[in-house]
Amino acid sequence: MVSERRDPEPAALNTASLAAGVINEERVRPNSECDSTIGDATLPGVGDDALSLRQGIRAGGTATLATLALLNAFDELDSAAATLLAPEIQATLGVSDVVIAVITVGGLLLVAAGGLAFGRLADNSHRPSIVGVATLAWSAVVVATGFVQNAFWYFVARSLTALGKANTGPVQGAILADSYPIASRARVYAVNSVVGRVGGLIAPLALGSATALIGGEEAWRWAFWVGALPTFVLAVAVLRLPDPTRGQFEQISTLGTVIGPRRAPPISMGATWQRIRGIRTFRVAIFAFGALGFSFVSVPLFVNLYLEERFELSAFERSLVTSVPGFLALAVLPLVARSYDRLYSASPPRALVLVGALFLPLGLLIPIQMSVPSPIAFAVVGALSVVISSAIFAMVQPLFASITPARLRSQGVAIGTGLILGTGGIGGAVLGGLLSDAFGPRWAVILIATPANLIGGITLINGARFIRADLALVAAEIADEQQESERLRAEPDRIPVVQIRDIDFAYDTVQVLFDVGFEVARGETLALLGTNGAGKSTALRVISGLAIPSRGAVRLNGQTITLTSVETRVRLGIHHVPGGRAVFESLSVRANLEMAAFIYRDPAEAHRRIDRTLERFPVLAERASQRAGELSGGQQQTLGIAMAMIHDPEILLIDELSLGLAPAIVDHLVGVLSELKASGQTMIIVDQSLSTALALADRAVFMEKGRIRFEGATADLIARNDLARAVFLGGGPR
Repeated sequence: MVSERRDPEPAALNTASLAAGVINEERVRPNSECDSTIGDATLPGVGDDALSLRQGIRAGGTATLATLALLNAFDELDSAAATLLAPEIQATLGVSDVVIAVITVGGLLLVAAGGLAFGRLADNSHRPSIVGVATLAWSAVVVATGFVQNAFWYFVARSLTALGKANTGPVQGAILADSYPIASRARVYAVNSVVGRVGGLIAPLALGSATALIGGEEAWRWAFWVGALPTFVLAVAVLRLPDPTRGQFEQISTLGTVIGPRRAPPISMGATWQRIRGIRTFRVAIFAFGALGFSFVSVPLFVNLYLEERFELSAFERSLVTSVPGFLALAVLPLVARSYDRLYSASPPRALVLVGALFLPLGLLIPIQMSVPSPIAFAVVGALSVVISSAIFAMVQPLFASITPARLRSQGVAIGTGLILGTGGIGGAVLGGLLSDAFGPRWAVILIATPANLIGGITLINGARFIRADLALVAAEIADEQQESERLRAEPDRIPVVQIRDIDFAYDTVQVLFDVGFEVARGETLALLGTNGAGKSTALRVISGLAIPSRGAVRLNGQTITLTSVETRVRLGIHHVPGGRAVFESLSVRANLEMAAFIYRDPAEAHRRIDRTLERFPVLAERASQRAGELSGGQQQTLGIAMAMIHDPEILLIDELSLGLAPAIVDHLVGVLSELKASGQTMIIVDQSLSTALALADRAVFMEKGRIRFEGATADLIARNDLARAVFLGGGPR
């Protein structure tokens, strides 16, 4: 009987009617391009009712915005001290332009690294606690900065300060996005920005006045000592803030209700990166702001060096020239934010085009500003630049908060910030320092800022065409979560062990899975069949976490695990036996089992599981001391299955079960898996042998060219035998 099932020819001869059914199945499958089927009214924030700023703030509470805005303002005090007082610090420490530039912005490396750590914490834990603890640590380091005596310790202090501030974008920005409605989000960010800018404008004046009043070469130290004190109080206030529901206003805009938080395992940074880079608008933004980072991060430092060298201005005079024009932005920001909220509600692509277009005049104003003959003229031209740049940043934050899925918002911002600072920030500091030492700070500013603004602006304008599709993916994920939540409530006893839904996956630019979805019930064995290159193995890799889809969801027992790590999925019970490479050939059979049991910290527990597995597979017990590479192909496959069964898996994924094996060995493996099936083990088996699959499976899924062509019971498969010919023999109806 087994040999008859193994031979595909009888099944093929009885399959004269399946290909037509395959074609019909394909015709009724939905289009995977969700951006063409989702209307504008269902995109998050598009077409929402207008809200006043007061209504928007009332929805999330005044305390959250006020506390984070004040914290933003005092953050600016530290930044102003490092840039405004750079010439005085440089003189005290006795370093060159390039060294002070690298020290001043060198901490950006830790902003990037710290942001990644904070982002992962924020997407998986209580966000106000993260901000509060980080702020306390930051304040302590700022105080210590005033005591440094050499360049090395100044660099260490600035780096640790940057690490403490690394939560600002990833964590604080996500809290604001989830606390306030999309229809007022730009104005909320604008309020936060205005308060921060007030701090940034007052700080240089206060610091310049204080250093002039105190006098002496080391008066700059007081700026750090005094500036850190208020943040201790704010850190305590942050710890008392509530943590808003993630993505609640995207859900309200899309569905009209809040789904609420669902229990889910932690999201991994690697999986987040794989998903985030699939957002085309995000990729465009990374390139654009990577270019702009050369300008916005390092240029203020060289501007202060230029003002001190060209006009011989003191710290207080430099603060007047660079800060007073910025007060104009305070009047402009609310107007820009209100216009942006309206524009985004009508057309997100137009909003992004506007952001990119505003960078272009900045690129033209830079050389003009650096060529004027007096500090007053410098301040006048600078006022225009400040107004434009303030308008840009008032719109960028809410725009990109919208295109990133709420569960990834903090890590997405952290990844973007890390790439921007790592390329533009550090690169701009090093390049600017070299240019400044060679040609002076004036040419350093012109040669960096002008092309950076022009390249970044053009890139954003060109990328505006992608934003609608990216928003549609966000809306589709929200709708899918709602449907799954409703199903879990309606049928709590019929939750599948594994569900994959609407999966798209690509290796670089080559897409190999298109809208793939199926479920596996507890105790069921599913055969995943198809030709070479059909996407069967990739589907298993998506389930086990070795491949992260660009679209769709993977669930285990109702929990969404799409972006969890492979290690987390192993702990949750997903175990993958790869075809032909499931064992360590140089190790003994028992050593292979010990490697599989390595995750158990208790040696007694590991030995108990190994002994139990050897009892279950006596053919392996007889060869426990033999090298795995000396086993037959079937025995190696059995060992791979045994290594997975050590963990009592929720679901066992077996890839290419019978590939390259003799019929007698396949018969043995069928017997092994039949025993597992009889014990209630849930399995997905990938195989090219129709007879092997039918001997084990309750249901079958046929794939071809990355799409599901058929799904049904094995009895239906036998009745529709033309599919076997169409899929396995390359034939079909003629």
